[in-house]
Amino acid sequence: MNNLTFKQLRYFDALARHGHFGRAADACAISQPALSMQIKELEENLGTELFERGARQVRLTHFGEEFAARARDILRSVNELTDLARASRDRLVGRLRIGVIPTIAPYLLPSIIGDLSDMHDGLDIHIRETVTPKLIQELGDGQLDTAVLALPVSESSLTEVPLFTENFVLVRPGEDAGKPVPSREMLREMRLLLLEEGHCFRDQALSFCDMHATRPRELLDGSSLSTLVQMVSAGIGVTLIPEMAVAVETRSAAVSVAQFRNPQPSRTIGMVWRKTSPLASQLQQISKIVKKSAATTRERHAMPV
Repeated sequence: MNNLTFKQLRYFDALARHGHFGRAADACAISQPALSMQIKELEENLGTELFERGARQVRLTHFGEEFAARARDILRSVNELTDLARASRDRLVGRLRIGVIPTIAPYLLPSIIGDLSDMHDGLDIHIRETVTPKLIQELGDGQLDTAVLALPVSESSLTEVPLFTENFVLVRPGEDAGKPVPSREMLREMRLLLLEEGHCFRDQALSFCDMHATRPRELLDGSSLSTLVQMVSAGIGVTLIPEMAVAVETRSAAVSVAQFRNPQPSRTIGMVWRKTSPLASQLQQISKIVKKSAATTRERHAMPV
């Protein structure tokens, strides 16, 4: 058997994750025929098939699943060797891969990226926006250096650093301004608009309304906070959004915003990274920059009390 190459492992990992040759090739920035050839050579070297090829997608074979776990360990170790070299320098330079959940990214990223770039000249920031379960997986696999998301994530392999806590607010049609703010019991009887499955903010909103055990009378899903607010503006229902999103999402919508009575629903936002990351000390310093940047942004867009 010929020696396996790091490039083949990287292409294999991409195909295993995407389950599609075209999407995997795009992720690796190569042509689909080139990726197919590398996978074929890898299977020939191993003497067995790694994938079951279907008309629209590919699936890992039983051996492929075992191979994928080992391959990801190798890829993560190689990435950490690079991080070890970066950590030995006086300051952080090169690529920094940051994951962010969608209910944070549009509101904090502009200031965070600006402040990081100003304070770390030569830093090449790569942003990955997706839901929490994917961020945690990609952190564990070494595809991300750190992530900004809602805490806790309760993963023993990750360091969690709280950044700030923010409340949720109620968004209603504009004509409802001035009406009494409904209690959580009343919300269960209203047409409540929430993010689709997979978003942690959805689960937090449901928890506040105590809707886990009993499904609300009417519950509609949206793909983003922008969609939810525009649906409220059209008179379809009401929704909850985090305070940081108010300035951006309500500026072009005919809605009213109200704060709940205490205890208000809230979430804690933080940064996480692998405990084994060679960049841990640098990421601790970066978390301080992110915390300060977030505080400045939130003060600028704070709701009146």
